[in-house]
This record gives sequence, C-alpha cells and structure tokens, in this order.
Amino acid sequence: MTDWLRAAGSSGDGEWDVRIRPGDPGWSHTGLYAVTLAPGESRTVDTGDCEWIVLPLWGSATVDTDGQRFELLGRAGVFAGPSDLVYVPRDSWFTVSSTAGARIALPLAVARTAYPPRYLAAADVPVELRGAGAATRQVHNFGTPGVLEADSIIACEVITPAGNWSSYPPHKHDEERHGRETALEEIYYMEVSPTGGADAASREGIAYLRNYGTEAAPIDTLAEVRSGDVVLIPHGWHGPAMAPPGYDLYYLNVMAGPGATRAWLICDDPAHAWVRDTWADQVTDPRLPFGR
Repeated sequence: MTDWLRAAGSSGDGEWDVRIRPGDPGWSHTGLYAVTLAPGESRTVDTGDCEWIVLPLWGSATVDTDGQRFELLGRAGVFAGPSDLVYVPRDSWFTVSSTAGARIALPLAVARTAYPPRYLAAADVPVELRGAGAATRQVHNFGTPGVLEADSIIACEVITPAGNWSSYPPHKHDEERHGRETALEEIYYMEVSPTGGADAASREGIAYLRNYGTEAAPIDTLAEVRSGDVVLIPHGWHGPAMAPPGYDLYYLNVMAGPGATRAWLICDDPAHAWVRDTWADQVTDPRLPFGR
C-alpha cells in the first residue's frame, strides 16, 4: 500500500507541499504540485516538457506567464463549486502569487505540443451529477477533452457526499484498445471535510480508496486517506472511493498516458458493471450540487 499512497507532506520539499513528477519511480506521464502560499508569497515554475494547470483549491491568485497576466478569482474551498484556472504550455514558465494567501494545485502531464496559455472561467466549467442514489457524485470537468484544449492532460474534480461511493463501479484505463479503452495513469489528490456539529472543523476526516489489479498486472491497495493525501493509480481496477457517513470527500484527478489520442475511455470491472443499470430507478442525491 505504501508504494502508491503519499501521505500529506511526505512527497513535498521546502518549496512544495506535494511534488510528484513524471520520472519519479514507477511514474511516467503525470504529475501534481500543491502549495499553500502565504500572503504576498509566490512560486515560479519552468514548465519543461510538461503542460500545467494552475487551479486554486482555496483563495485567489495571479498567474504571470510569458508577458501575460491572469487574475484567478478562486473560491472559498473545494466544496464551494468550481474554480477558474489557467493553462500553461510546455517549454514556458509561469509565476503564481497571492496577495491574501491561497492553496494552489498544479496538475501537469508530459506534452508533445505546446498550446497557447489561456484562462477558463469558473462559469465555463461543466458541472456533472454522475450516478444516482448512494453512488451520486458531483464532477467538475474543467480539464477534460472538449472543455480544455490540451495535448495530453485530462483532469477533473469529484465531490462525494458523506455516505456515498464514487469511482464506482470499479473501472480501469490501462490498455490502448481502439474506441474502447485508453491507457492512462492517474493521480488522486484528496480533501475530506467533517460534516455537522459545532466542532466539525476540529475533527480530522477519513475516507477510503480501493485499487486492485489483474492477473497480468497485479496491485492491491486499500488506502485510508485524509486531507492532503495523494494516491497513485498506475494500472488496474480502481474504485470505489468511499466517503464514510459524517465526512464529505473531494478529490482531484490527473490523468495522461502514452497514446496519441487524448481521450478518457474506461472499462468497468465485469463483476460489478451491472450496478450502473440500477441507477435508472434511483433519484439523484438531493444534497448535490455543492456550491449551488
């Protein structure tokens, strides 16, 4: 389990809280940086051979890149709805700063082509309610094909209300099968929020994430996760992501792979694929959408 779980603070250094890059052991295509900027603080990044997204988790920020400046309004927190963001291409640089302080996530992926820098407003992020009943979750498709023009990176946010399951049925995307499945490694960055009660903010939330393999590519992870933890999914079936009663779950997904086509095509575990058919007779969880 510890091969693929990065507990909060364990993957960072003096500059970044989270620092995962292509080229790390067992990792090839995707990465994630995260940092909490104090008021007036900044970070500068040489993008190298990767394309990057600057995504406020909370707070607002300014992004300067190659003579352009983008003001990010940000948000109060990850459960407050989508944020605006900036895309920065490979072979470039950017500086992210915050006047009042902010926590910033920086998803990245190896890219072959450099697309122009651009800003995406929060109002232009599609919000999807996926599943039904106890499998209802909220998806912010800010970095998916058809929404964000990019070379390889695919990214989204998922909110799972307390007591619900997401990344379900278990599915995989670790083979290139034309029109059916794409090979994508995946990063999960987690935040957990206790719900209810006057002392909720003082409690530490927990959630769980499952990843299991095939005979050809075995893996066996069942991770108890907390805010700031990262789980790497190199291959295999993954899901469910479980939000226990009393704890809302947020995660940021970052995906990319070796294929020439940028697409998120998945294959459900045949043992559990039938669950999708039950959603037609269930209602969407009325607690969603968050940030309405």
